[in-house]
Amino acid sequence: MANHKSAKKRTRQIAKRRLFNRYYAKTTRNAIRDIRAEKDGKSAEVALPKVFALLDKLAKRGYIHKNKSANLKSGLTKRVTSLKK
Repeated sequence: MANHKSAKKRTRQIAKRRLFNRYYAKTTRNAIRDIRAEKDGKSAEVALPKVFALLDKLAKRGYIHKNKSANLKSGLTKRVTSLKK
């Protein structure tokens, strides 16, 4: 266990950030899953920018790589455009 004041603070900060990261990562995964399961092109098209924002935020904060974010956005865009046809 941490003995120094700064180490205890660091432990608290890490725990707080871990919760933040888990929440946003899980929320994003659920949103991606919902878009992939969507059968209606209109509702998927409405939800797409919200998922893009979540992915960009995760990439900006370093939780996922920016290329992974780009690949996910590309795949979701293909999926939604195929639903519109």
